[in-house]
Amino acid sequence: MDIGSIPSPADAAAPPSAAALPREATLGRHLARRLAEVGAREVFTVPGDFNLTLLDELEAEQPSGGGVRLVGCCNELNAAYAADGYARARDGGVGACAVTFTVGGLSAINAVAGAFSENLPVICIVGGPNSNDYGSNRILHHTIGIPDFTQELRCFQNVTCYQAVVNNLEDAHEQIDTAISTALKESKPVYISISCNLPSIPHPTFSRHPVPFFLSPKLSNQMTLEAAVETAAAFLNKSVKPVLVGGPKMRVAKACEAFVELADACGYPVAAMPSAKGLVPEHHSRFIGTYWGAVSSPFCAEIVESADAYLFAGPIFNDYSSVGYSLLLKKEKAIIVQPDRVVIGNGPAFGCVLMKDFLHALGTRLKKNTAAYDNYSRIFVPQGEPLSSAPGEPLRVNVLFKHIQKMLSGDSAVIAETGDSWFNCQKLKLPEGCGYEFQMQYGSIGWAVGATLGYAQAAKGKRVISFIGDGSFQVTAQEVSTMLRWEQNNIIFLINNGGYTIEVEIHDGPYNVIKNWNYTGVVEAFHNGEGKCYTAKVRTEEELKKAIEASLGPNKDSLCFIEVIVHKDDTSKELLEWGSRVSAANSRPPNPQ
Repeated sequence: MDIGSIPSPADAAAPPSAAALPREATLGRHLARRLAEVGAREVFTVPGDFNLTLLDELEAEQPSGGGVRLVGCCNELNAAYAADGYARARDGGVGACAVTFTVGGLSAINAVAGAFSENLPVICIVGGPNSNDYGSNRILHHTIGIPDFTQELRCFQNVTCYQAVVNNLEDAHEQIDTAISTALKESKPVYISISCNLPSIPHPTFSRHPVPFFLSPKLSNQMTLEAAVETAAAFLNKSVKPVLVGGPKMRVAKACEAFVELADACGYPVAAMPSAKGLVPEHHSRFIGTYWGAVSSPFCAEIVESADAYLFAGPIFNDYSSVGYSLLLKKEKAIIVQPDRVVIGNGPAFGCVLMKDFLHALGTRLKKNTAAYDNYSRIFVPQGEPLSSAPGEPLRVNVLFKHIQKMLSGDSAVIAETGDSWFNCQKLKLPEGCGYEFQMQYGSIGWAVGATLGYAQAAKGKRVISFIGDGSFQVTAQEVSTMLRWEQNNIIFLINNGGYTIEVEIHDGPYNVIKNWNYTGVVEAFHNGEGKCYTAKVRTEEELKKAIEASLGPNKDSLCFIEVIVHKDDTSKELLEWGSRVSAANSRPPNPQ
């Protein structure tokens, strides 16, 4: 029919009824296809009465047919942590979880907030009330007992970049597509609530083969880009000993390759902020380690802080990464490159400039300058290896990580839990291709268990090696049972030092001591004779070596859980220094009124 013409009888025919539509043209199966299309081929779930039909429809659209697989979790917090880990393994891709209304959503929200802080596109799907109950003044279960169904929505508004409440079929397609595309564009979590009576109903908009997503790429303003590059090149080319430092926002800016190109072109030494470990290749010929102020890699802070110019790509300067705001940096010496903005010294600032475009163009304008790296080479002294322990001597943490270093390869991925594992894992030298993840901005203890599950589900070609403190493990331990159920072969090192060590160094008190568990016994109870599982409790170097050999040899296809018992005072000097400075920052008296 031409626009403006009188419709013919054929044109005026009624749209097909729900019964006449193909069974796969339902809301739930459309959502499954959309999730698979953007890379979330596994959805981490906890069933509840408001999402059961939705789970049926998601499950019906199998991965082999372009759909998803459901991974059932023990609780909603862990399911969302797993979606976080899944998104990380997909290199900025999408993770998804599906939970029930309010009791499920508000349990998951802590993990969603963490994903928001780390710029991860996690899609939190909630089975909502029956569409007929909206506006009915009825009180529903799983609510706080008032006839207002927006409590959960209002909570999620602060930790997601888009919220969709789907309670009718007419605009469901648009709402779902807008939510998912917004998650991709903003690299932030989104919230989708779907009324429990809608997922299994066919509708004409849910075609079997929906139009593929096409997101308009973000573009730099070319005139501003040219001005920013010209100004930055002049700033750096007149400096004597400039350096490059990579930050965590390089991931969301998809600028890691451009950063390496710049490093290759300019000859400057290359450091990484602690939260960017794994984003900057440590096999690079001019990599000088982690820049973390007073707790940096040996000789790294001396080079960075003595430079007369430094370019930070995607930094986050919070109290943790700045060691209690104690970095010895000067703003007038810095070029700060954020995902879409460049600030040079005290000014000027250039907006609408994408980081990857800026770094790529800058590399063509800089003169080769190896002065700062030459200085580093002159002062650098290789770290010695810790001495081997005497027979029967209690295991020391530095000896533990000496053996961990030898385990790593390009087929590994390291996940470090919030706490003293941050500091010990920062010292690991990552081989080319080795993944590395931790949650520095949000720092939620217990994150690593769920994140390990999700990362391993996404990165089937890597063996995940996780380092989790005893206090953190007690928060989310039960998700190890899901790892066993899905036949993962992760290696978990449980560092048992009797409490919340990182809090002890910030502010000690009796509340930092926890009840000791039989951790290997807990995991064996989860195992319960189903699947492949290896556990070991080690107190000495000899026992550690045997456990590692067993994990890499006969138990290479098993989930391996190694409880490492160390003394509560065996902490790194970096943690001690960091803790004292963060404690001082936290203890500042109120400003005078």
